[in-house]
Amino acid sequence: MASRPSPVPRPLVALACLISVAALLVGCSVADANGTTQVRVLQLNLCNSGMAKGCYTGRSVDRAAEVIRAETPDIVTLNEICSGDVDVLEEVMTQVHGGTVVAAFQPARNGRTGEPYRCINGQQYGVGVLAHVPAPYRGHEVHAGIYPAQDPADPEQRAWLCVDATTVYYACTTHLAYTSSTLALAQCGHLLGTAIPELHARHRYQPTVVSGDLNLRHGGTPDVRSCVPADHLHLHDGGVQQFMATADITIQDSRSISMDRTTDHAAFLVALALPRPADLVH
Repeated sequence: MASRPSPVPRPLVALACLISVAALLVGCSVADANGTTQVRVLQLNLCNSGMAKGCYTGRSVDRAAEVIRAETPDIVTLNEICSGDVDVLEEVMTQVHGGTVVAAFQPARNGRTGEPYRCINGQQYGVGVLAHVPAPYRGHEVHAGIYPAQDPADPEQRAWLCVDATTVYYACTTHLAYTSSTLALAQCGHLLGTAIPELHARHRYQPTVVSGDLNLRHGGTPDVRSCVPADHLHLHDGGVQQFMATADITIQDSRSISMDRTTDHAAFLVALALPRPADLVH
């Protein structure tokens, strides 16, 4: 007759439960009882090029590091940054999470020279993504592009960026045109209606999040909702920062976080649950 396993002492059961709850509260990527993975996405516009004098302080990257340490996001989307800012914040993410942290950067393009657009300090200027990929890490790819529709009067040509964490998710960001809301809407439509569907078709379908400063508003003219696919989830921070996700993702909470006047945008944090890879049927 097979022996029955010894019961787990109640104190250990309680301790395990406390550890699981604590992991959810601090934002670590953990699987819940339903097999979904809890993920927190932090959107930051750091206004750190040095060119926009009205919002540049030189302190936004330090404040971003403080927010990342306090909130422990799994994905950070970065707008209006210099290439070196990604390196600084990648180190912070690695300190917070350990394991595998992926960093990606995509410069805007200078429409007059065809070269990457530059910050005042000479570094490339653009958008970035930091992603803590839960174990087991199965590799990643970076996909990016420059929008076909641009303002000919503005030398800064806007870009989009996605990190493909194999079997887990696509994490995407963008910073759309500010000179024309109609142009920003066209760029939004290209990203959500062409670029990301092409990624799904050419590579693989995975749950997808898009977070960024779209320079479009919920209820605005034009309304940002007119470029969001009908089957996507959508949240906003009350301003121009928007979050979109494919319908297989469950949004659990969202809130704004003060950046202590180091930039002109609050941070925008969204908590969500991703389905297990085995649950994806597309």
